[in-house]
Amino acid sequence: MKQAMVPVDGNNEEPQICVIELGGTIGDIEGMPYVEAFRQFQFKAKRENFCNIHVSLVPQPNATREQKTKPTQNSVRALRGLGLSPDLIICRSSKPIEMAVKEKISMFCHVKPEQVICIHDVSSTYRVPLLLDEQGIVKYFKERLNLPITDSANNLLFKWRNMADRYERLQKTCSIALVGKYTKLRDCYTSVFKALEHSALAINHKLNLMYVDSIDLEQTTESEDPVKFHEAWQKICKADGILVPGGFGIRGTMGKLKAISWARTKKIPFLGICLGMQLAVIEFARNCLNWKDANSTEFDPSTPIPLVIDMPEHNPGNLGGSMRLGIRRTVFKTENSLLKKLYGDVSFIEERHRHRYEVNPNLINQFENSDLQFVAQDVDGERMEMIELANHPYFVGVQFHPEFSSRPMNPSPPYLGLLLAATGNLNSYVQQGCKLSSSDRYSDASDDSFSEARIAELEIN
Repeated sequence: MKQAMVPVDGNNEEPQICVIELGGTIGDIEGMPYVEAFRQFQFKAKRENFCNIHVSLVPQPNATREQKTKPTQNSVRALRGLGLSPDLIICRSSKPIEMAVKEKISMFCHVKPEQVICIHDVSSTYRVPLLLDEQGIVKYFKERLNLPITDSANNLLFKWRNMADRYERLQKTCSIALVGKYTKLRDCYTSVFKALEHSALAINHKLNLMYVDSIDLEQTTESEDPVKFHEAWQKICKADGILVPGGFGIRGTMGKLKAISWARTKKIPFLGICLGMQLAVIEFARNCLNWKDANSTEFDPSTPIPLVIDMPEHNPGNLGGSMRLGIRRTVFKTENSLLKKLYGDVSFIEERHRHRYEVNPNLINQFENSDLQFVAQDVDGERMEMIELANHPYFVGVQFHPEFSSRPMNPSPPYLGLLLAATGNLNSYVQQGCKLSSSDRYSDASDDSFSEARIAELEIN
């Protein structure tokens, strides 16, 4: 079940249109606690502001090779029994759904044929919006919900189509090592993977993301499982760039510190997110400032040098509700900042946060004469938001999570900087004023040469 609030007339504060998507088996729908709330809500929102999309699987057993419509018929019947009638039925299938099957679903589910949308497996997820558009879903929403859709939507779809075409013709590859401790559950890093993919696509590269369990980089693994240890370090050595994402807890932090040290000393492009930034500061303090005891109070509450400390947003001393969450403003403190240029040379940005520990502001003065600079802070100047390392191709860290705001045609600047540095194109990009192209659409070039005629336009006007 998914709910999407769609604002109209540029009003982002009070959405006027609610789109409800319900999908799953009959038992799933009947057991949903919010179905009754939606049933009542449709009367409060009124029909012109409420659209119900039902997603159903159309299986095709190997034995008969016949596409079955009974599951869809039964789930729609169950949904109607709960007081909700689908406006659109999205049919998922492995193969394109035959017209006769579509008409059968239309007839037995009491909807028009154009209200049955068929989505089969495609070469990439970027093809899905094109399938939806080809079946008239944009026109349907415009008429059904009276949406103010203009010709700019067609321009956007044109750019999207070129992007999807180009995605399948990319030739050069960029390898990024993601060093984390949740690599066995890769869905934990989905937003990070997508942000990297968006940036790779923007510069005409395939993304080769190598997941490295940070524990495998530690000495304990070397003694217990040398093969796993050497395989992990082999990935680090092959990587064009290294990324350490956010996380919690002490487990695996020593391996992350080793990967950060490798990136710093070997001049490998590096990006640290949230905990990754905190560990980058600790690694620099230990190995460059000779603060051997520098640590985070999250890992060692009695550390003599508390370089990273608990800075609760609310309820000090109580873990409940103490995290710093949501969009917060970050203000650049220096004009000579690479990240500031990547963000379009603005004075401040707004990004989403999700953390409890931060760099100790009382120890920042100790870094003044070092190569590690804190280039951005919060509006009060108390929280350190960004770091940059001088005399390095790309060594940056951010306290927030920029992957949450990354989009296929508007990649996150810190991630884009990592991919540009990893492919050797960062200096050219900066010299061009941090503009990838002056064209008004995505290029369909299949190679990775860094010229304006072959680079994607990121901004949609």
